[in-house]
Amino acid sequence: MLDPVSVKFVLGLVTLTLCLLFLGSYRKTRSAYNGWWCVALGLWLASNLALSWPGASAQWWAIPLGNALLVTGSFCVWGATRSLRRRVMHAWFAPAAGAAAAIGTAFDQTEIASAPVGLLYLLLMGTGMALAAWELFLLKTVNTKAHVPLLLTALSLGCYFAVRAVVYVVSGPGSDLFRMFLGPAITASFLTVLLVIVAFSMTALSNDQLISSLREKATRDDLTGLLNRAAFTELAEVELKESQLRRVSATVIMADLDHFKSINDTHGHAAGDVAIKAFADACQAAVRRTDLVGRYGGEEFVIFLSGVLPDQATAISREISVRLKAMEKPGGVALPTVSYGISRSTGTDVALPDLIKDADTALYEAKDRGRDTIVSAPPQS
Repeated sequence: MLDPVSVKFVLGLVTLTLCLLFLGSYRKTRSAYNGWWCVALGLWLASNLALSWPGASAQWWAIPLGNALLVTGSFCVWGATRSLRRRVMHAWFAPAAGAAAAIGTAFDQTEIASAPVGLLYLLLMGTGMALAAWELFLLKTVNTKAHVPLLLTALSLGCYFAVRAVVYVVSGPGSDLFRMFLGPAITASFLTVLLVIVAFSMTALSNDQLISSLREKATRDDLTGLLNRAAFTELAEVELKESQLRRVSATVIMADLDHFKSINDTHGHAAGDVAIKAFADACQAAVRRTDLVGRYGGEEFVIFLSGVLPDQATAISREISVRLKAMEKPGGVALPTVSYGISRSTGTDVALPDLIKDADTALYEAKDRGRDTIVSAPPQS
């Protein structure tokens, strides 16, 4: 049997070292991945101290606190892996899971509950690790496979805690099987292995997240969060080719905010920025998730729709205007109306610049008709 005191000492030393490394990396990169791991490691270090403190087993608070910190740290690992996919975990998930583990352990200690001691703790630890493994499984990295060992380790830990829970129920925590092969010393050893693998993958995964973040910034307009002109053109070219291969129509909508210059001249550029942002929000709310929306320049926007009928494109344009009109007026300043030009392709040889040109021509016709209207160009075939 492993010496629990020695194993916990090694785990504490490794945890402290990694916590300092992640903290240093976080201060430089502000990476969400590093930040979550700093919190997780700090919690695990505090748990290790609480459970290893002299006479801790005789204190009513030590084991519930230690278990709560371990579970909270486990869910923070889930938060770290979610951040690699640019997903956000609600901050209350981790402490809520930790509180549940603490309550379950406290009830067991006072012999109020009939469930086996620590069963909820084991289930929550396994859940946190399983969720982290799932996020890593879904992760598509830029230039590294460093997440694979971490995925396998997290998955192994999730399975390990599930097995512990089963044996806990079937054989009981006092059985030789549990104490020799699934006891605290073995658990600490597994966590130590996890942390060593985390150290191996720390730089690669942090850099990958940083590269993804920079790439996202390079393709997005700072004010609206929409695709910038270059990124829209690149993606729309791909979508157009796919539409032509599938022999479905491709539609381009050009939109321009009416009398935008007067808003800037009368109320200042801050009001103009609010109007642009409001229109961008209305666009994102009206189109499908698969559609492309970009800021083409200034107060001009472009939308690419695949497989929609002319009436649907017109309806989408009207919905955008309705949503914009329904928005709250910033500082009492009325949001502008919008003019739209729509072009559509039903053929296989039409180029994106031609569609944009036709939509732009239709847009200018909408302006000539008095603005706040929609004009569709004849379809290209």
